[in-house]
Amino acid sequence: MTTLQALGALTRSAVGAGRRRAGRAYRAASSRVTTWRTNTGDLERTSAEQRAMHEPASPYPSSFDLDALRANHPDLAGFDDTALIAHFRRTGHTEGRRAFRIGDRDAFVALVGADARALEIGPFQMPMLSGPNVRYFDVLDRDGLVDRATSLGLDTARIPEQIHVVSPIGDLGVVTERFDAVLSSHCIEHQPDLVRHLRQVADLLAEGGRYFVLVPDQRYCFDHFLPPSPTAAVVEAHLEARTRHTKRAVIEHRAHTAHNDAGRHWAGDHGDPGENRTARLRAAIDELDHAGDAYIDVHAWQFTPDSFATVLADLADLGLNPFDLERLYPTTSNHFEFWAILRKR
Repeated sequence: MTTLQALGALTRSAVGAGRRRAGRAYRAASSRVTTWRTNTGDLERTSAEQRAMHEPASPYPSSFDLDALRANHPDLAGFDDTALIAHFRRTGHTEGRRAFRIGDRDAFVALVGADARALEIGPFQMPMLSGPNVRYFDVLDRDGLVDRATSLGLDTARIPEQIHVVSPIGDLGVVTERFDAVLSSHCIEHQPDLVRHLRQVADLLAEGGRYFVLVPDQRYCFDHFLPPSPTAAVVEAHLEARTRHTKRAVIEHRAHTAHNDAGRHWAGDHGDPGENRTARLRAAIDELDHAGDAYIDVHAWQFTPDSFATVLADLADLGLNPFDLERLYPTTSNHFEFWAILRKR
């Protein structure tokens, strides 16, 4: 029995409440869940299962695969499908069990394909893509990136020999080539106007092209104490045509963030939100006072896998998102990022 058949069998045996909403495939990725009665009792169907039930046909691995779940976790090897799903619903999803066939971020990036014409946004000193078909976009040229990395004590050995397109303000509109794929790692959360960013990326892609994104999960990075960003805030930023981060975002980033150790966050150790609170607030205010019109780079947005899917779905319903969410691979244990593939409509 395939994963989808197993999930369907459980669905057909339901006697509880709450049928799923109809809608776009990725709409099912929201945090809303449906309760189904199985022989293991009343259990909530996770958003990971919902995504698998409604994923579009795609060349990429499913985000929820029972065989992958067994293979990735030897302690689950003897579970039949029903027991495995029950385990995932009870504890597996909160433990960050990996239920897909992509082993790590390098394997995710490899989905771009060696033959694809690809643009990487913001490679800095650690590009994810390489090869003759790859182009790089950044806010600094190579010399500027070397100086920046050196000032931060970072290794400069992997900085690309050529940054093909440079925009000090990060304007993708200056890129003239078109691509099969665009990739960014820990970039999308920095965009003051997320809607504009999505539209600019879509303009760079051929029809059916993909945007591969690696996104920090608010729960397991230094954003832990900040709430997930709501759709209203994203729309507000677009209506204001923001090109700079708000003062609030700067203050939150400087004064209300946590440590960035994913393992500690997964273990429930988030640190003390009140540590040096007053001093950090004062430092943030001083930084803003002295910045003038200079750009201060912080996170504009905080996401979890489910909140990211919900925001994208809402934006699509408003005509503000030119992408379908083709795949979303949730954050796994002791990591602090999730991965998504957005397909241009």
